[in-house]
Amino acid sequence: MRVVLLGSGRGSNAEAVLLAQAAGGLGAARVVGIVSDRPDASVLALGTRFGVPARYIDPAPFKTKLEGEGEARFIAEIAAARPDLVVLAGFMRVLKPGFLEAFSGKIINLHPSLLPSFPGLDGIGQAWRRGVKITGCTVHRVTLDVDGGPIIDQAAVRVEAEDTLETLAGKIHAAEHLLLPSVIARLSQGTG
Repeated sequence: MRVVLLGSGRGSNAEAVLLAQAAGGLGAARVVGIVSDRPDASVLALGTRFGVPARYIDPAPFKTKLEGEGEARFIAEIAAARPDLVVLAGFMRVLKPGFLEAFSGKIINLHPSLLPSFPGLDGIGQAWRRGVKITGCTVHRVTLDVDGGPIIDQAAVRVEAEDTLETLAGKIHAAEHLLLPSVIARLSQGTG
């Protein structure tokens, strides 16, 4: 299974996937590309570190969505890698029909809440402000409904009395780093 990772920032989830691959824990999946919409994104440095092609693609003309010329550039670059799976790992843009159709049934996303609760931006902060006692993370299929696609798997995280927003975020990120590689491995073996 050929996997392309899309990220916009630090790349901690992409790193978790690449570390799992290096340790033989990604099943029949192999990361064949890393793509970012930000030229300064740390996720791009993972390419050199793990020997995977990594590239910035200009997402213009829009700031929060992938549409128009930017979308066409992303589709062309990702399609050239012949992916079986496109993984949104901290990719902070809304995908539109053209992209979803180009990779129909092949796109998954990692979201930092137990969907359907707290979709959209700042899932951890939304859960924190609401005062939930259990939150977590979700891997789901990507559809036009933002964070509304079919759920593949979830990991729960208990909110303890001594937690702060920062410690809760750390616990959720740790859960994400286990969940995402596990889901990719299962999908590569047809059991996801």
